Amino acid sequence: MENQKKQILKEIIKSLHNGANFEQAKARFQKEFANVSSSEIAQIEQELISEGLPIEEVQRLCDVHSSLFKDSIQNDIEKPNIFIEQSIFNFNQENKEIENLIKEVEGGQKDAVKKLLDAVDKHYQKKEIVLFPYLEKHGVTSPPKVMWGVDDEIRDALKDVLAKTENNADSNVVKDLLNDCIARIKDMIFKERNILLPMLMDALDKNEWQEILPQLINFNKPDDQKTDYNDTQRAQATGYSLDMSDYINLPSGKFKLNELIACLNTLPFDITFVDREDKVAYFTEGKERIFARERAVIGRSVYNCHPPKSQHIVREIMESFKQGKKDFEDFWLKLGDKYVLIRYFAVRDQDGTYLGTLEITQDIAPIQKITGEKRLLSQN
Repeated sequence: MENQKKQILKEIIKSLHNGANFEQAKARFQKEFANVSSSEIAQIEQELISEGLPIEEVQRLCDVHSSLFKDSIQNDIEKPNIFIEQSIFNFNQENKEIENLIKEVEGGQKDAVKKLLDAVDKHYQKKEIVLFPYLEKHGVTSPPKVMWGVDDEIRDALKDVLAKTENNADSNVVKDLLNDCIARIKDMIFKERNILLPMLMDALDKNEWQEILPQLINFNKPDDQKTDYNDTQRAQATGYSLDMSDYINLPSGKFKLNELIACLNTLPFDITFVDREDKVAYFTEGKERIFARERAVIGRSVYNCHPPKSQHIVREIMESFKQGKKDFEDFWLKLGDKYVLIRYFAVRDQDGTYLGTLEITQDIAPIQKITGEKRLLSQN
């Protein structure tokens, strides 16, 4: 699209931001444009944010301008290869399941709302943890932040509906809130199919889709439930080809590579290491992670691993470590029956030079139940 057309499109979005009448904005859009591609929408959003419009404002407008553009979006996509087809099928199949759950939930029953929340949450996590990192590698950073913000709004709204159904709130209030949630979920399905996926297909190469497919299929599954791939596929998907019999020599001893991997993954807590450039460099892959991780995260900015509303907190922690003001920071929260302790540690060399940050996450609920003593020779 020529610069003049881009400017007009930005003016329409800004006018909505400034309170313009929706129908007037829609009329101008229909007059000026015959069609617009999803990549152009993403580019305009990114330009607006770069020019100083807060992400929260673009996020607030997201539903409005997606409705404005819905009838005019055109995506010219060439026939994909098998990895792209299967990745898109996996992603779209979840949206079809969500659409089926929406039909069940329209009565407002608590169990149905809970099932919808769980399905939506897992689907959005998969998008945020597997797909967004690949867009970020290609410099597409603003649209994922905006979409993640809207994801969080939808999740929070569904949690509010669930809480009100559990507390026997007025049925008309619950119905109105639920209908609003359903409308926003359906709109997100449209955005994913017509904006996010074409954007990914435009930006990513075939090798990246080969990496994505196993991560989508195996998302957040324990090792014994993951779909197996042959050695070639596994190497393509992970970039991992070291000899497992190689020794890793350390000052206090040595491990074979497979021993080191097994030991780290056996620890009763999750470890993530963020290097001095604030990029995720490593995470353990134990059987039961508290927070989902996929290998797409390697090399990703740690800030983009968190929702937009909490990124400033992570940034403050990292800066305090780099400046030597703090050496650790702890947080704890309830997640269902888990009591999760999250600990951040500054990693420094012998000279005190900052090397990165170590995050350790553990469910301490079983530890809190410990009483008395159990010595080595005690009988069960």
